[in-house]
Amino acid sequence: MILVDDHPLVLNGLYHLLQEYPEFEVLERCLSGSDALEATKRLHPDILVLDLLMPGMDGLEVARSLQREAPPPNIVLLTAALNEDQLIEALKLGVRGFVLKEMATKLLVECLRRVNAGGQWLEKDSAGRAMAKLVRQEAKSREIANILTPREIEVVGMVAKGFSNREIGSHLCIAEGTVKIHLHNIYEKLKINRRAELVRLAEEYGLT
Repeated sequence: MILVDDHPLVLNGLYHLLQEYPEFEVLERCLSGSDALEATKRLHPDILVLDLLMPGMDGLEVARSLQREAPPPNIVLLTAALNEDQLIEALKLGVRGFVLKEMATKLLVECLRRVNAGGQWLEKDSAGRAMAKLVRQEAKSREIANILTPREIEVVGMVAKGFSNREIGSHLCIAEGTVKIHLHNIYEKLKINRRAELVRLAEEYGLT
């Protein structure tokens, strides 16, 4: 197991807590996401306990980078707060556990045991809201798939990520003028007339 938190007191507290449980072996303690990424690639831990909010590379960025590893470690996110969008992204990235820092330490140990056994641990209130939002997004995605073509959906996703028309054309190997035609058709179908509205809809429909 590798522990990651940018606060030394928290990191050392976690380490000393887990020393009481011989079933867990802490291979390394890291103060940053970049250090965690390097240590994970070097040591191949079964579990990576990650602080969600860290300067530089945060927990979700580390999880995203580790998707390219085979196999990636089981990731547990440790955080003071967790909103629905963060939880949805974490679930899509394969994060196995979520523990709020305000929870009793025994719950962290229970989480680690469950994740180590191949299970999943979710903070119930946040998970319930996130799952409800995810269901709404999936329903809206199916709805928009009946309105837009696959190519138009690609364009919407790239607009939502901040790509310019020229960048979208280059990525999709089409002319910038063709991108503008796609956008015109998208605006017509969705009954909107501004790029900002398209970005908002893309986020609402889970197309980002």
